[in-house]
Amino acid sequence: MAQYERYIRPKVAFFDFTSCEGCQLTVLDSLQTSPELLDMIEIVEFREAMSERSNEYQIAFVEGSCTRPADEERLKTIRSTASLVIALGACAHLGGINAIKNLRPLPEVRADVYGDKADWYDTYAARPISAVIDIDGFIPGCPIDRDEFIRVVKMLLQGRQPIIPDHPLCIECKLKENVCLYLRGKICLGPIVRAGCGAICPTYGDGCEGCRGLITNPNLDSMKMVLEEHGLSFEEVEQKLSMFMAYQTAGIKSEAEGATS
Repeated sequence: MAQYERYIRPKVAFFDFTSCEGCQLTVLDSLQTSPELLDMIEIVEFREAMSERSNEYQIAFVEGSCTRPADEERLKTIRSTASLVIALGACAHLGGINAIKNLRPLPEVRADVYGDKADWYDTYAARPISAVIDIDGFIPGCPIDRDEFIRVVKMLLQGRQPIIPDHPLCIECKLKENVCLYLRGKICLGPIVRAGCGAICPTYGDGCEGCRGLITNPNLDSMKMVLEEHGLSFEEVEQKLSMFMAYQTAGIKSEAEGATS
């Protein structure tokens, strides 16, 4: 009789930094609808779901952005322990909403948030975790998509690189036969941001704010043409970009200025 090697479930840990932890709650929801995944992995740390902790894990999912010096050492420890580190959600992937504070002088932000106790708290400009450590992949969104999370985990277990859509959101809008929001007098980041959400916001009449981040090669020239056609400026797009991509805004602005010169 053939002998089969016993399957050893990889140990998986979830970590949270500065975030609302909504992505981890989405993970919990996904595990309720896809419980078979629990037969394939061993979750050894997950503060949202268990009190146990472990210093041994092969796959680490990290939610939240890096917002203080102490975060860096913790991230480096996670990186040195895990074989795979995956950024979970917009805050870890992009810097997220937390990075809005980067648009103002930090002393002013500290004073507004902490008042006369500002010196008690050690904080600096918010950054995505990839600014501190190397990552092996990311799951975008605010929050993440539960089905995409399941797909990514299954691909990781198969030893495959997770495939995240890298084409403009406009493609999904066209497939859904949505009326372009620019024709309705609204601003949408669809031409330059990553698809994969099913164009949820535009489908319900709201312009995309880019929680899944930019595509690899955003066509800023084309975006400029769309804006000019509808009497809009790139500054108005920047306001949209600052919701989730304040960390990236400076670089995007310089590229746009180069495209218009």
